[in-house]
Amino acid sequence: MKSLLAGTMINRLGGFVQVFMVLYLTQRGFSDAQAGAALGVYGAGAVLGTLVGGWMSDKLGPRLTIVSTLLGSAVLLPCILYLDSYWAILTVIAVSGAASLAYQPASTSMISHLTPAERHVMIFAMGRLAINLGTTAAPLLGAALVKISWDFLFWGEALAVVVFSALAATTLPHRAASDTTGPADDGPGDGREQTPKASYLAVLTDRRYLLFLLAMFVSSVIYIQHISALPLTVRHLGRGIEVYAAMIALNGLLVITCELLVAKVVQRWPIRTAVITGVLLTGIGMSLYALPWGLAALVIATLVWSLGEIIGYPSLFFAYPAQAGPPGLRGRYLGASNALYGLGSAVGPFIGVMIWNRFQEGLWLGCGVVGLLAGAAAWGGVRPAAAADKDSAADKDKGDGMGDAGTADAEIRTGT
Repeated sequence: MKSLLAGTMINRLGGFVQVFMVLYLTQRGFSDAQAGAALGVYGAGAVLGTLVGGWMSDKLGPRLTIVSTLLGSAVLLPCILYLDSYWAILTVIAVSGAASLAYQPASTSMISHLTPAERHVMIFAMGRLAINLGTTAAPLLGAALVKISWDFLFWGEALAVVVFSALAATTLPHRAASDTTGPADDGPGDGREQTPKASYLAVLTDRRYLLFLLAMFVSSVIYIQHISALPLTVRHLGRGIEVYAAMIALNGLLVITCELLVAKVVQRWPIRTAVITGVLLTGIGMSLYALPWGLAALVIATLVWSLGEIIGYPSLFFAYPAQAGPPGLRGRYLGASNALYGLGSAVGPFIGVMIWNRFQEGLWLGCGVVGLLAGAAAWGGVRPAAAADKDSAADKDKGDGMGDAGTADAEIRTGT
């Protein structure tokens, strides 16, 4: 498990190519539109990759999925340096984007197997810390490499990916015990009464999880506005780019310094409470950008939605999807959640800028309203008693005579 956290940080620390993709392609003579399209293709490939990675995790096991997809990414990335055809470059970018993120459902699944449920929120908060540290440092390291040679950028990321793959290959168990368990029946009335075949169709029949995915998608669309629409708001207020940079830095500082401390408290909450609180605070915080208080509104809004991210996102994006899926479908459940997050992050900027151009501050008020709807979807989508139901079923199978008394009102907790 430690190797996955360390490997994740190494991988993100070496995540140069996506950050510098537009600059690299334009300096090679491609147009701004072509460079932007290539970045979109990379994002589309990443969304598809998470779905494929979820399927591979259930089919082949997390360890083999992580190692094979990372090695595939390491082989493909440097090929971009030696291709002249724009369409060939696009193809490699799409496939490498898919390979580079296909490991995520498998990694989350493996961590959930190796970690007691009561530690999920803390461990995934540590994973987010590794991601944030690596992501923060990667542009600085990448800029230093670019000054030497663009080739170093691609080969540097390939090397980071190979190191992560080597860590996974040498330290992870070949297959967690629970991976061999078939899909579970969670009982009547929850939307997934029978799971006769392991496939994404089984995920689509889980009505409650679909509500959760809707909450995740909407939250992703709202969250990404701090990158797409917030700079437009700052400029509209007559503030310079340094103010926008300060807001982003404030968010990063809060997440890096506070998330583990907050996780110590949140891991004792019902996981439904953590998810809903995070979703609501994100939407409410974004809506505060509409307040006519100038710089004070910018700071207050950033503090509120950052608190929502800190409280809710380890549960929203990692812990609950890992707990919601039956053992034989856990990879697909995680793949679906990762894909919806990626899709929301991809379409969110287009939606946000379009609404801003027409309604300006109305965008932020809309974020608040839609955030409330996302909170309602999370309330309906997060199962409050799934863990207790499974424990009760297991006890019945053992013939210990335990009934359902006392479990009907139990909730999945981040520390169940």
